[in-house]
Amino acid sequence: MSLTLNQDREFDIIAIGRAAIDLNANEYNRPMEETMTFTKYVGGSPANIAIGSSKLGLKAGFIGKISQDQHGNFIKQYMQDKGIDTSNIVFDTDGHKSGLTFTEILSPEECSILMYRDKVADLYLDSTEVNEDYIKKAKMLLVSGTALAQSPSREAVLQAIQYATKNDVKVIFELDYRPYTWKSTEETAVYYSLVAEQSDVVIGTRDEYDVMEKLNSTGDNEKTVHHLFQHHTELVVIKHGVDGSYAYEPDGTVHRGQAYKTKVLKTFGAGDSYASAFLYALIKGKDYETALKFGSASASIVVSKHSSSEAMPTVEEIEQLIRERS
Repeated sequence: MSLTLNQDREFDIIAIGRAAIDLNANEYNRPMEETMTFTKYVGGSPANIAIGSSKLGLKAGFIGKISQDQHGNFIKQYMQDKGIDTSNIVFDTDGHKSGLTFTEILSPEECSILMYRDKVADLYLDSTEVNEDYIKKAKMLLVSGTALAQSPSREAVLQAIQYATKNDVKVIFELDYRPYTWKSTEETAVYYSLVAEQSDVVIGTRDEYDVMEKLNSTGDNEKTVHHLFQHHTELVVIKHGVDGSYAYEPDGTVHRGQAYKTKVLKTFGAGDSYASAFLYALIKGKDYETALKFGSASASIVVSKHSSSEAMPTVEEIEQLIRERS
């Protein structure tokens, strides 16, 4: 099977939510306290997915709010340079700053991020700044879970989903759970469930689904998909790290995608690169098994490199890795 999309649209994908600054450690195998230099990139899950999609040749757009300063200018210019339509990115006029993410690379297995997200600009996107005419130009609307953490961003995303549903735009929900952005796990579960039940495709790790289901232990994939298929969802993707990923269809069909081994430099960026390549395959009409391969291959490439956004692979790189490792 493959996902049925409205092909008569200007944009393949429009993402909404977080666009921020990543500062990735240049010194590896040491704690952040001893890290002296960092390299600046654009970050944030939906921004990375838009960048990855554009690098794969898709027509991508973005809806979000950035700081009215040098960091905001850098984010917008970088995304423009990568071929993304930035006409619906707005500047915050109330002094809110773009989020900063510092990364620590202790080892390939031990990586951490330190986020500065107090009153950040992207969480102040207002529902009045979401344009229905823009959204209805897309085949897909990509929604990231972090944008649901606070108002008014939360309402802006819910408004965007309403516009998408009304105009036959597929809603893709990438769970992107960042615990330090939320007030409580109960609040997270409420809004994650609300949006997942309205989404056509839901993508996340098993741990993220556990948060959505308020579980203290690893949940059951079958229970997860059974619940979502009682609502609007038509495809559920659950990632299990090195054990690969699974795509579930409402008729009970299950597809498994292997994880491709690589020389890991850092762990962050894998989810965003996975999503961009997986969605690329769906947009190009490929079947779900091929889409799983694309997602896994893209993630394998990005975790072997220093950045997330800048490391997003090309179609040729993904196809080459699949040929070599299959």
